[in-house]
Amino acid sequence: MRKVIHFVHSSVDGYIEGPEGEFDWPAMGPELSAYSLALSERAGTLLYGRVVWGWMAGYWPTAESMSDDPHDLAFAPIWRATPKAVLSRTLTSAEHGARVVRAEDLAELKAGDGGDLLLMGGTEAAAALTDLGLVDEYQVVVHPVVLGGGRPVFAPGKARIPLRLAETRAFDGRSVLLRYTV
Repeated sequence: MRKVIHFVHSSVDGYIEGPEGEFDWPAMGPELSAYSLALSERAGTLLYGRVVWGWMAGYWPTAESMSDDPHDLAFAPIWRATPKAVLSRTLTSAEHGARVVRAEDLAELKAGDGGDLLLMGGTEAAAALTDLGLVDEYQVVVHPVVLGGGRPVFAPGKARIPLRLAETRAFDGRSVLLRYTV
């Protein structure tokens, strides 16, 4: 069975975006970039919530024309080549070959063949999948910034979930990965 891995960038104070929705603070040094790219290359499906999907679909198809960042240039072809799914209660279709799925239907996708499902970012999608017991692993990369507010890494859920620390790892002398399994 495929695993659902929630991979998210966080500030030290636990936010995935700042008070004004800003996401200009993650420090993607060479080590973190290499880890993120390897994780993405192993994924059988890139999974997004509706909000994050809007950002991704607006950038990655033509990222090379908007950025000269080495991470962006390396990730864009991976993004285009990897199957994608969007968790949404409101969308009926998604561009760039992505399929739209409901959180309740993700168990079927998880039971299918292929690599793991990599849920990238998001709060509500992660909470919905967590509440359904579908997330197998949480990978939180903590960056050296305090945002003072914004969207939290974890939206309020239905219950407490005990996790097991599987790995910690520092990247580029700046960021720390906290990898937990359920």
